[in-house]
Amino acid sequence: MDVRLGHGGSMFFVRDALRKLTLLSLLFGMAFRAAALVPENVVVLYNSSDPESEEIAQYYRQARGIPEGNLVGLALSQKPQISRDEYNRTIRDPLRKIYEDRQWWELGKNQSGQTLPFVNRRPVLAIIRGVPLKIGGSPLPADFKSDPDDPISKRNEAAVDSELLLLGGLDAPIQGVAPNFYFEGEKRFEDSKLSFMLLISRIDAATVATCKRMIRDAIQIEKTGLWGRAYIDYSNRHQMGTSWLNSIQNECRAQGFATVADRFNQSFPRNYPLSDAALYYGWYDSSVSGPFLNPQFRLRPGSVAIHIHSYSAAQLRDASRNWSAPLLEKGAAATVGNVNEPFLQLTHRLDILNDRLMRGWTWAEASCAALPVSSWQSVALGDPLYRPFHHLDGSGEEIERDRDFRSLVKLARKNSDPGQRLKAIETLAAKQKSGILSEAAGLEALAQGKRGEAQKWFKAALVEYQSADNQIRQYLHLAAIARHAKQTKNAAGILKSGLSRAQSFPNSAALAEWLQIVEPKPKPKPKATSGS
Repeated sequence: MDVRLGHGGSMFFVRDALRKLTLLSLLFGMAFRAAALVPENVVVLYNSSDPESEEIAQYYRQARGIPEGNLVGLALSQKPQISRDEYNRTIRDPLRKIYEDRQWWELGKNQSGQTLPFVNRRPVLAIIRGVPLKIGGSPLPADFKSDPDDPISKRNEAAVDSELLLLGGLDAPIQGVAPNFYFEGEKRFEDSKLSFMLLISRIDAATVATCKRMIRDAIQIEKTGLWGRAYIDYSNRHQMGTSWLNSIQNECRAQGFATVADRFNQSFPRNYPLSDAALYYGWYDSSVSGPFLNPQFRLRPGSVAIHIHSYSAAQLRDASRNWSAPLLEKGAAATVGNVNEPFLQLTHRLDILNDRLMRGWTWAEASCAALPVSSWQSVALGDPLYRPFHHLDGSGEEIERDRDFRSLVKLARKNSDPGQRLKAIETLAAKQKSGILSEAAGLEALAQGKRGEAQKWFKAALVEYQSADNQIRQYLHLAAIARHAKQTKNAAGILKSGLSRAQSFPNSAALAEWLQIVEPKPKPKPKATSGS
């Protein structure tokens, strides 16, 4: 992720560009009304030239109960990238006409005399695998004057999805970015009065089977709610991203999610046991790494998993490259990514996204509210109607595997004070003798700076857990405490102890990788050679 705009005075150009673009909101002077987010309000856009695209579109329509009349099939290129002219001719203009012809929009004039939608009966657009992903760059106008200190103003390549956000609005200049009027929105979209906008998410992945699984998981998990652990991989790349992750960690803890936070400069090691991962936020490896290289690893069904990287969604067909496609292939139901370099400030604000999801918002609302700009590089991937956390109040179908995780959320809702919350978790963990609860007590104690208590609870979880993966993670927790305290020999001893017990299990590779960090093996000396 290029963060050059985050340093010194050059950040002025981004702020100034956004300020000027935001002034365009004054042109939308009507009292806009928008429809509620229900299946009847979802348009499903697919590529009629691609049989697999239509197959997924029909699968999604039937699974969600979307009216058949909401399907839109356009004859499109089967290449992932198209030109600006082709985008206008084959996607933008036909889609606008369909909205008008099918009376999904009611048009009127605003105070400035422009014709715009003031009622939008189809505010959600689900883009299906097969629709082109990217718009390539085009030559700049002859009279365009580029500012050498402003690297975004002369760029005009973009994600198709990001261009469509303002389908009903003014045609902004294609150079640089356009505003997202829903950014940092506090109201649900139906109350936002932004009828010229669309909420967009793409159902796309490496295979048709994965796309269908994403749809099934979203619908199934909405019945029970998404429960499990949150895993946050800081990697300490840039203060802005770190602040987002800090906010996410605090929010997850406050909501009652046992939260594993790795604050070392290295990413999670290979085969780190991300057991019961409902949420994953990390950065900044260039391509899929660490736990996700384990062929057997799967995220929890319905999980939200995101790795910050400039080109995380540069392609979606190879599940071994970049990040978005691999995360979906490993079981995630939703993620966000970037098709080109977006600059950190102009990509999804993950803290806002996580916050809105925790409020029970749909995936399309949360991901859009987290995006500072449109006509840029970001995409959201997943069922737009998916609401992973609308059962945090304790509602929904209860199943056995969620029991302890539900208990943690229930305790958090009763104990907003961190100290009281920790006591409540410890009391329940001592009573239940549950590895999940004891580990949660250790994680909460550690987050509150109580390392001694954390060690006690991780050791308890080590005994209570039956699976090797969960036991390996306790060794890693204990070793992490020693590493942060600069107790290198102690950390090495803990890792060696774990290896002696679990070296036959694949996830012991995480212990071995950390051991190499804290106690690196000396490089072999080069063999002496005889002179000629």
